[in-house]
Amino acid sequence: MSVLFVSGIDTDIGKTYATGIIAKSLMQQGVNVITQKLVQTGVTMNANTGEMGIADDIIVHRQLMGIPLQPCDLDFTTCTHRYEKPASPHLATRLSGEVLDPELITNATKRLQAEYDLVLLEGAGGLLVPITEQLLILDYIAIQGYPIILVTSGRLGSINHTLLSLEAIKARGLSVHSVIYNHIHDDADNTDTEIANSTVDFLQNYLAANYPKAHWVQIPALKNQMSVNTEMLNTEMLNTETLLENYCLSLPKGFM
Repeated sequence: MSVLFVSGIDTDIGKTYATGIIAKSLMQQGVNVITQKLVQTGVTMNANTGEMGIADDIIVHRQLMGIPLQPCDLDFTTCTHRYEKPASPHLATRLSGEVLDPELITNATKRLQAEYDLVLLEGAGGLLVPITEQLLILDYIAIQGYPIILVTSGRLGSINHTLLSLEAIKARGLSVHSVIYNHIHDDADNTDTEIANSTVDFLQNYLAANYPKAHWVQIPALKNQMSVNTEMLNTEMLNTETLLENYCLSLPKGFM
């Protein structure tokens, strides 16, 4: 298990946040881990050079992990395909005039596998997003045979989207490594506390009954992780960097 694929039940579900936090936790356990992005759209182009920059999600991963950009980031091994249009990869690729070659992604992953104990490969959007006109993300992952980490939340509709995603994974003969319940959206306007709590209970029970080998992990929003005391009120410690430095996600036994 040197590659785990991180996907979500939908776009903007917090895959990048979850990927970075999990990577940081594994690093703290002594695991030599790196993150990779399958494909990134909506990347800013350098106006002076006309070159595409480093994938935004890779930058966020490194910030969450508390490490600088790595050589494999700077040479784009961790995200070989980057496009300017913030759209589905198949459309962003077509508009760029380029061709997305899945083999380049596979070869990049293999190079990372040779250097690291674990590669966390983050997808783009949901499982059935097309990366080319002929290839869906989940079909690419099925070819590789990677176990899947599925990120969900308590937003209304999450139960349905989660179960549909699990069914799609099962239909392709892939294993569900874990389901990550992301609390990053807890304060969002479309998240109802009663619904969210019910979603946690239902999904935990459903996973235990139908996917007993899969791990259940809850990732809290960082802003809720620090208890403020009077000695800290007048310091500069109450910021995201301090939260990241002090925070350690407790992963279940056997996660790795």
